[in-house]
Amino acid sequence: MLTIAQITDLHVTTRDDPLNHARNEYRLRQVLKSIDRLKPRPAAIIASGDLVDRGDPAEYAELKAILAGCDIPIWFAMGNHDNRDAFLAAFSSGYELDPNGYVQYALAFDGLRIVICDTLEHGHDRSGFCERRARWLADTLDADRETPTVVFMHHPPILSGVHWMDPEPDDPWIVATAAAIQGRDNLAAVLCGHVHRAFHGLLGGRLVSTTPATSIQVTLDLTDMDLGRPDGREILVAEPPGYALVVADGGRVTTHTCVAGDFEPAVAFTRPLSFI
Repeated sequence: MLTIAQITDLHVTTRDDPLNHARNEYRLRQVLKSIDRLKPRPAAIIASGDLVDRGDPAEYAELKAILAGCDIPIWFAMGNHDNRDAFLAAFSSGYELDPNGYVQYALAFDGLRIVICDTLEHGHDRSGFCERRARWLADTLDADRETPTVVFMHHPPILSGVHWMDPEPDDPWIVATAAAIQGRDNLAAVLCGHVHRAFHGLLGGRLVSTTPATSIQVTLDLTDMDLGRPDGREILVAEPPGYALVVADGGRVTTHTCVAGDFEPAVAFTRPLSFI
């Protein structure tokens, strides 16, 4: 059995923003502690974007300091709050831009292939997953049509129903993503972040799933909203931090959405179990 953890939307920042500096670091450390206690221990962690809050070099230095205590290998993807140049300056080992100038790559594990996409478009919150990136994804998936595969990208190409976070359903990048993943029987899932909560749907016949943030979560309010007229409603909430766990076992791939924290045991295995 192989397990891979996913963390997302870390939004690590500096002491210039004292509230989010302390809160986001504390919550990230909670998640890393929970992942470290998993049985079996994950072979790797995928951090799927919005690693920092403003894309500043000082924030990536803070991130490196926090992750220095984690001895599980961590692989990174870009989100809309990131900056490629600052990221590459901080994490130069093992990363380089692809021929189109993006941080995109594939990883091979025993019985599982991981494909990391770059959806960052500097200066924009929305996905920048263009035709060049979609073609790279299609070509990368074409390279292996047998091994069970999971794709990671920051922006989910499905709608959550939280209107202020959602793209348009017919955005060109969503159409291009659907075309790239359609008909690939070995593609188990596309795992995302960005929306700061878990939800799931289908695109091109493939499962798309998002993972809760390690930082604060988006409030689950599905009512209409005029983005130009603030009405005082809650839009972010300090629900517990979370992460996802990918399990590959004998050619089967499943994913778990997990809550991080310290919880009291409820029941112990003290007698044989029998289920009829």
